[in-house]
Amino acid sequence: MPNLLALEKSPYLLQHKDNPVDWRPWGEEAFRAARERNVPLILSIGYSTCHWCHVMERECFEDAEIAAAMNRDFVCVKLDREERPDVDKLYMTAVQAMTGQGGWPLNVFLTPGLKPFFGGTYFPPAPAWGRPSWPQLLERVAGLWRERRGEVEADAERLAAGVASFVAARPKPFRAKPGAEVLARAEKAFEAAYDPVNAGFGGAPKFPLPANQRFLLRRGARPGGERARELAVSTLRAIARGGIRDQIGGGFHRYSTDAEWRIPHFEKMLYDNAQLIENLADALRAGPDAELARAL
Repeated sequence: MPNLLALEKSPYLLQHKDNPVDWRPWGEEAFRAARERNVPLILSIGYSTCHWCHVMERECFEDAEIAAAMNRDFVCVKLDREERPDVDKLYMTAVQAMTGQGGWPLNVFLTPGLKPFFGGTYFPPAPAWGRPSWPQLLERVAGLWRERRGEVEADAERLAAGVASFVAARPKPFRAKPGAEVLARAEKAFEAAYDPVNAGFGGAPKFPLPANQRFLLRRGARPGGERARELAVSTLRAIARGGIRDQIGGGFHRYSTDAEWRIPHFEKMLYDNAQLIENLADALRAGPDAELARAL
């Protein structure tokens, strides 16, 4: 039988509706269940085009034995980071504070009060690459909750307070507009990072970096901005003719694993695609370009 994710609209959540894990969406029903059962929550965050999210699902969340352990000792919650970036940011900050790194899938163990006390990203079904297996981690966390709950909750309180302070300490908005000298230095920095052979910025893995293109297109629209525009347009052309562009399904993948734009990392980010569409449209304002028009 499908779990409660079958009632959701998110493509990512629906991908997990037939897992044997008793997944619940983020919300009061799951929080109440954790309080009533007096067990921790597993919050697993990802998105529909995340490669390692799908790997962990196939290896762990579709495994009946692993799912039974998750259902027995935890309340299991799935969250789409593209639906709730606010929740994702909060718990990503906590995991980065604990481990020094982050990413997706983001798997976080929470107290019934929703305070994080341990987390990480991808965990394999058996120990590998210096990582414990997901079943080992489940057993260890469940044991700590039963035997040393007071220490776990105290650690969670300290971590939650630290995360709250970090999130609250937002820098003051920078209101002054950058001057001509600052903008000129920025343009030179982008030109220094430009790949004159393959276009784009930097080496492998190579990201489209649409914000760089945006800046250069705006500089290129001003008198004397021909070089800035050339850097942006040549990068867009390289992306349009390379493997990072999905020639069949449309849109652009997140990055190229090589410096030549040939081999994509097969996932797509909504924000990258939105910005690239805007950049392609702006590049076409200066005149017709069949190659860029096809990509748009």
